[in-house]
Amino acid sequence: MNRITKAAALATTAGLALGAALPASAQQAERVLKWAHVYEANEPYHTCAVAANDALMAATDNRLGVEVFPASSLGKETDINEGLSLGTVDIIYTGQLFAGRAYGPIAIGGAPFMFRDYAHWDAYRNSDLFGELSQGYKDATGNHITSMTYYGERHVTANKPIVTPADMEGLKIRVPNATLYMMFPEATGANPTPIAFAEVYLALQQGTVDAQENPLPTIQAKKFYEVQSDISLTGHITDALLTIVGGPVWDSLGEEDHAALEQVLDEAAVCATDQIIKAEEDLKAWFADEGVTVNEVDRGPFIEAVQAVHNGDMASWDQETYDRLQAIE
Repeated sequence: MNRITKAAALATTAGLALGAALPASAQQAERVLKWAHVYEANEPYHTCAVAANDALMAATDNRLGVEVFPASSLGKETDINEGLSLGTVDIIYTGQLFAGRAYGPIAIGGAPFMFRDYAHWDAYRNSDLFGELSQGYKDATGNHITSMTYYGERHVTANKPIVTPADMEGLKIRVPNATLYMMFPEATGANPTPIAFAEVYLALQQGTVDAQENPLPTIQAKKFYEVQSDISLTGHITDALLTIVGGPVWDSLGEEDHAALEQVLDEAAVCATDQIIKAEEDLKAWFADEGVTVNEVDRGPFIEAVQAVHNGDMASWDQETYDRLQAIE
């Protein structure tokens, strides 16, 4: 049984499961770790991270706690990635493509149409390949990947249906500021425009961009549906967040605290993943009730366009890594 699967089992049975420990203040811990991310305080990534404090304090006899900083309050995605090595943040959630700036191969899991479905992604995050890529990232940065949390399937929102690659032609679409996020729009004729996450709503509202792409729970949390009439279910990226502990703090901890921190962060990943899966199941109907048009999409032509460039100039992985990922059952 691999580590993530063990965490899933323990999260439902162990006394240290999230939410099972008595409420505690992080300030009561001997050492408080800063956990930063760019997501809203009402999203599962944040609420599960906040709950991790109690579990971590219980697991370490109050040696360690966490304080969580949501909504880019400690910086944008690039800032918090840099902060890991500087010691200005201790733990972050980040996209694979941002981590890929420091170690290219780790970005492969965030590329468009890289996974057949959720089961393929789940097998990858529990695979030897992901373990090897995580070690490669650590060797390159000194920072330690503990967990991977399902972020959801990314879909396109716009003020028109996007149901064929031709509908993408000339579309000015916001993407995160990481090169591989441009692969899908460029392969389908759109114009990718990097904009910081905190600025996307205003950019859509003011018409700076025509469209954006994110999973359904994020579209709801960020209220993008208020300024976009259509959600088109392109499912072009089966996306995930990495939980990364900065090298300075990881290296300062002993083996016992390493094990406790790994366990608790794995449990937080399971906690948020389960909630995102449930939200994806429910939100299509919710958006329709809000007056948003939800368009089903034949993904075949999109997949064909993107797979043609999977190992092209944007690829930050080698052919062997790509073939190993595709061979995962």
